[in-house]
Amino acid sequence: MLIRNTQHFVTRWQKYNYFSYMADHNELGKIGEEMAVKFLTDKGYNILRRNYRFKKLELDIIAQQDEEIVVVEVKTRQSDYLTDPTELLSRKKQSDIIRAADYFINEEEIDLECRFDVIIIVVNQHQKEIRHIEDAFYPGLN
Repeated sequence: MLIRNTQHFVTRWQKYNYFSYMADHNELGKIGEEMAVKFLTDKGYNILRRNYRFKKLELDIIAQQDEEIVVVEVKTRQSDYLTDPTELLSRKKQSDIIRAADYFINEEEIDLECRFDVIIIVVNQHQKEIRHIEDAFYPGLN
């Protein structure tokens, strides 16, 4: 009986830590997206949409720069481990982003070129770094 109670306690503790981690993770993501929006607007981008949803897919930021639509995936980290965009975005994720962007462009009847960028943000008590990778991936090459 003692083992069963202990297991129940451990399971509850693991769930608490998981949800606490997810809350922290989601908050970090929101902070990163805010930083990315400010970064882009400071560079002259016009933000068209944030957190655009198509079915179960989500685009973090849709912006316009001159005569081009820019779809931006934001990745926020507390360490600079795994900041290579090829390691951050699987081919499936890239394909999902392209599919959602295609739906948005058709729905809004936009007749502009589109590119796919990634913004990587590393934020912690020692550093705050924003890395903007233009043309991080291309449709049809996945």
